[in-house]
Amino acid sequence: MSAEPDYLPADALAEDEPKYLRRQKPVEIRKRKFSRKSWPLYRRVIVAGIAAIAFGFMLYEAGNYFLFSPGVMLVSADQISIEGNRFVPREAIVEKFSADMGRSVVRVPLGERRADLETLPWVEQARVQRVMPNRIRVEITERTPVAFLRTSSDLSLVDSGGVIFDRPVEGEFRFPVVSGISESMPLDQRQQRMNAYIAFLKEIEATQPGADDHISEVDLSDASDIRATITGLGSDSGGASTILVHFGDSDFGNRYHLLADNIDQWRSSAGSVDSVDLRFARQVVVNPESKTLAAKASQSAPGRAKPVPKQQ
Repeated sequence: MSAEPDYLPADALAEDEPKYLRRQKPVEIRKRKFSRKSWPLYRRVIVAGIAAIAFGFMLYEAGNYFLFSPGVMLVSADQISIEGNRFVPREAIVEKFSADMGRSVVRVPLGERRADLETLPWVEQARVQRVMPNRIRVEITERTPVAFLRTSSDLSLVDSGGVIFDRPVEGEFRFPVVSGISESMPLDQRQQRMNAYIAFLKEIEATQPGADDHISEVDLSDASDIRATITGLGSDSGGASTILVHFGDSDFGNRYHLLADNIDQWRSSAGSVDSVDLRFARQVVVNPESKTLAAKASQSAPGRAKPVPKQQ
């Protein structure tokens, strides 16, 4: 019996090793930089680049045209169209665009020009638009006066917001004169007193149509007492005289109704009526200003003072 060899040949062992233990040599795959599949992407990039350049050039040319071309320049006042102005002179509106003459309409600061126009006394609101290629359109909303305002030198106009402005050369207005407010008074206070004035006229007109035709002047110096000068109230014999009436700050309609119904009776009792105080709930004081003057006169002469009778 022969003995087995203690070793096997190296070749035999190599054949029995599993193949997965053997290291395989990697295969190099070379990619082409410009393959057929990448050409659509490159074409899109090239086309986009050309479009961007063309758009930039067109944008430059358009900007150059709208900023510097003679065809878009504002060179004449005739290129400014104005609507809505009745009392605001055209020249005053055009003057606000003097700094824009010789410039492109694109460079006209519309917001600034609107603010400039609204500084004109008669202008309540302004709207400014560009009309290409070379025109400007202005729309004006003028203030609505509600009364004449008696000033130290002349009569001005005032609107419901308390804004004071000059009377135009042309134009006829018919409404009462107010006093007791001035430009030195804060605007909010002027507006508050003009609101009271408007409420006063509305209430008396609602109570008796045509009542505001008898109001010639309204004193607003005292916020708690509207004092109105009234003419043509009552019978023909006494209607020509004027009456100063204290209406207080509320219930104007009822107080005017009381005045209109009783003025003839008060004239019969008092002889003449120069003023009436209607501020008290259950009492009417006739000729209060005359009583004050009489009381002062009597106090100035010692030993001759006499009581002033109440007239109601």
